[in-house]
Amino acid sequence: MNTYEQIKNSQFLRILFITFLILLLQIPTVMLQNLVSDRQNLRQEAIAGITGNWGRSQSILGPRLYVPYIKRFQAGKEEKAEVKYGTFLPDDLQITGNLDSDVRYRGIFEVPVYRTKLDIRGRFDRPDFTSWGTRSEDILWDRAELSLQVSDAHAIQNQAALNWNQKSIPFTAGQSKYGDSDQGIHAVLKDQMKGETFTFSIPLTVNGSEKIAFAPFGKVTKVSLASNWTNPSFQGVWLPDQREVNQKGFNATWNIPSLGRNYPQQWNNESPTNLGMIQASLFGVDLISPVDNYRMSDRSIKYNFLFLVLTFAVFWLFETATRLRVHPLQYLLVGVAMSMFYLLQLALSEHLGFKTAYLISTVAVVVLITAYSVAVLRARKRGAIVGIMQIALYSYLYIVLANQDYSLLMGSIGLFVFLAIIMYFTRRMDWLEPPTPRRLEPTTPGGAPSEID
Repeated sequence: MNTYEQIKNSQFLRILFITFLILLLQIPTVMLQNLVSDRQNLRQEAIAGITGNWGRSQSILGPRLYVPYIKRFQAGKEEKAEVKYGTFLPDDLQITGNLDSDVRYRGIFEVPVYRTKLDIRGRFDRPDFTSWGTRSEDILWDRAELSLQVSDAHAIQNQAALNWNQKSIPFTAGQSKYGDSDQGIHAVLKDQMKGETFTFSIPLTVNGSEKIAFAPFGKVTKVSLASNWTNPSFQGVWLPDQREVNQKGFNATWNIPSLGRNYPQQWNNESPTNLGMIQASLFGVDLISPVDNYRMSDRSIKYNFLFLVLTFAVFWLFETATRLRVHPLQYLLVGVAMSMFYLLQLALSEHLGFKTAYLISTVAVVVLITAYSVAVLRARKRGAIVGIMQIALYSYLYIVLANQDYSLLMGSIGLFVFLAIIMYFTRRMDWLEPPTPRRLEPTTPGGAPSEID
């Protein structure tokens, strides 16, 4: 008996051959994953082109107050001195902003952008150096500087000025001479550090894209944001205490105490606060689309192997139960049709959105496979069963994609149920006895061939 006859008559060898076909179909699956990655990179290039001109994602850190001082120490018999500086955060910080959002396009790709008008105000109490053992005459008050760090300072749209105790002080741009990585805008206070309390206000208009975040630098930090963007995603360690999202936009308010941070209200450059701690404390809002088409496509492709196994298993069960024979090429064509689903979904989602693309792709593939199965399995009922199974699979996949937190649980239960079904239908199968194929009547016009026992 030749190899083909062995495969044809041995259920075990046939299963091995079907497994080989499933593994072979992983080649287009890998190609699809690479295509998704390429389209994501292309989108990122489009985003970089838009945001580079308009403004990138913004992080507002500050304001903070730098005050240098002289540290004296003994070196042998001599007393030496060097200049250090302390960093002080505001005792009260209030930020109010209005994000006027829009969508910019480059080709088929879109990026949410905004222009926000921020009113930053609050209060500093007079810095206290006693914990560092600094004498009052060694504090260089005339060299104090206030800094507001803006992650993409080139997108600032107004000539911002600091109102410090009712006096206007101009800001300068560039690297601060005190902070190691403090890029943004700075105001030299010179002789403005007389008093016990210092109030400040900073009107700031800045462009940005995709998201905006703030650092809770105040002993109490209050941030209020309003926008016409209708799909916000609130991010960070703290979520808003109050928020309202409707068809006109959103309003959100945060009230954050300093006790929830991992860094103090003041430090010096001898024991600086790690920038990573400050970055970890950021909170704010992402102006994201409700669904990331590429992320959803990438997640859905991961289920292709499972769906191929389930579909081929149903074909094999029909072969076993009805003694039909499905040619390996027919298995292969069904597998290619199922792989086309992911390509259609990816291509259509770039123009129609994920939900519409998913629906159209599902209908197209289910109709194609169902019609083909009617011809391959020689009966409309069998083809309809395959079609119903395809509808169930793609409905199940959509539910899994929409509920990421429960995807592992749902997948595990689905696999267990399917294994139980396979074990039930094959419980009395004689794996050693090759089945005898049924004889088929000639195909009649307008109908599928019928079986004769």
